[in-house]
Amino acid sequence: MNLSFLFTEWLGTPLWMWSSFFVLVIAILSFDLGILHKQNKEIGVGESIKLSALYIALGLTFGGWVWWYLGSEAGLAYMTGFVVEKTLALDNVFVIALIFSFFAVPRLYQHRVLFWGILGVIVLRAIMIGVGATLVAEFAWLLYIFAAFLIVTGIKMMVVKEAEPDVSKNVLVRFMRSRFNVTEEHHGERFFVKKENPKTGRMTWFITPLFMALVMVEVADVIFAVDSVPAIFAITTDPFIVYTSNIFAILGLRALYFALAAMIHRFRYLKPALAIVLIFIGSKIFLADLLGLEKFPAALSLGITFAIIAAGVVWSLLKTRGPQQPA
Repeated sequence: MNLSFLFTEWLGTPLWMWSSFFVLVIAILSFDLGILHKQNKEIGVGESIKLSALYIALGLTFGGWVWWYLGSEAGLAYMTGFVVEKTLALDNVFVIALIFSFFAVPRLYQHRVLFWGILGVIVLRAIMIGVGATLVAEFAWLLYIFAAFLIVTGIKMMVVKEAEPDVSKNVLVRFMRSRFNVTEEHHGERFFVKKENPKTGRMTWFITPLFMALVMVEVADVIFAVDSVPAIFAITTDPFIVYTSNIFAILGLRALYFALAAMIHRFRYLKPALAIVLIFIGSKIFLADLLGLEKFPAALSLGITFAIIAAGVVWSLLKTRGPQQPA
């Protein structure tokens, strides 16, 4: 059998590396759903912390392999992207908690929504990153647009106080309820259910609140990707590093959610740190040009990013010690 095609490059990386990565992701998800969570059950904080630690370890191990096989610069870029995406995911956790609360999704079925949500994210991020990589390869000046966008976004996060989103007023929620048959109650783990339509008396397919929650989780990720994808392209333009660091950070989102949802108030002061990180990542592209550098030093970039995030976490935990105060 001729396997030479596996060494054909796609987006600058041999096909065998892409295929190996996807096989690894499928194996991880199969192990998670097929063995660890074969049956629906509530995931406690202790279990979620262990699972989150496992996913972080897998992501860092893959980063170690990238460092060993592709070199230190690629390894540092991967680690920086992984840390940034993991931190930005904290905002995603807050929004997911709001969605689950609005649709009254039982904890027993939240893992199911998040699992299928992750599968959708893998596809959507592949499309967004693939399009982004193609555009950056053709129009290098787009990196400066991404960088400026990150700076503006970071400044906006620091100066504009965001109100808690009202899911009931969301355009997509109102559209689904007006255009589709939607049940008011949950039907176990089912996304769709066939029941008698009270208007026609005929058996009709209805979508359940669980499916609406899934759609909203997917849309929330697309919105967050508007920040995270430009951020990692500002770190590296290698599509393989961009995609793999994104996906490994997102794979642990479900475990991260169950670990942090109950204490998300402890991270309310982390947003300024995220804003500073976005401003730094955007600024370093312009800074490298001003200093006459081909690229901002990867090791310094990772060190500064990690220091900002660590300071934000510590400050947030210190500021929220004691009983939870109303926001």
